[in-house]
Amino acid sequence: MLHTLYLAIAYIILFASAELMYHKLQFKAEVTRKYVHVLTGILSMTFPVLIKNHWLVLFLCASFLVILLSTMNSSWLRSIHGVKRKTKGSILYPIIVYGCYLAYDHFGAMIFYYTPILVLAISDPLAALVGKSFPKGAYEIFGLQKTLSGSSAFFLSALLLCLGLFTFLGELTFLPAFYIALSTAFLCTIAEAISHHGYDNFSIPAAALLVLTAFAHYSLFI
Repeated sequence: MLHTLYLAIAYIILFASAELMYHKLQFKAEVTRKYVHVLTGILSMTFPVLIKNHWLVLFLCASFLVILLSTMNSSWLRSIHGVKRKTKGSILYPIIVYGCYLAYDHFGAMIFYYTPILVLAISDPLAALVGKSFPKGAYEIFGLQKTLSGSSAFFLSALLLCLGLFTFLGELTFLPAFYIALSTAFLCTIAEAISHHGYDNFSIPAAALLVLTAFAHYSLFI
């Protein structure tokens, strides 16, 4: 419970720093939102190590879900809610974190937690950054504008990330680790490409868990 309290304080400090960046330093909401997105993912990496009870994780995630829902239509947390586009990503984030923790708790393998969360925390904002900075190969899917440069950045970063995780945490040899990493990166890239309005915060981790669960039946991770 003490670790849960420390993490709650860390998240409050993170939100406060984002508000400072937005209101005082005049950072755009898109920047502060990505800042919170990445650091929230990094902080959540400590959950399996510091918290051994899924009820405490539920309490932590539910608390911040309530905070995010209650501030959506107010002047609070504009560093997160102040983007012009419609998005449900911030609301879905604590839900998927708890879902990934449940998967880790069920299978008893950290790979089920770290893979979906890290792909979401690193590959997703990297794709947005590359897509906006180098908008090459524009395409439209379900009315949503995407770029091949952004999708390629997502795929390659997810592939390398998964390959490293499967080799070290999953303790797989290179060839099976590569095949599973390739499958995970490909499906997550498709999930990112077709998701609207922040729903990639759910679809990307869900796609990763789908692949990992499929391979878990062959006892590759458990």
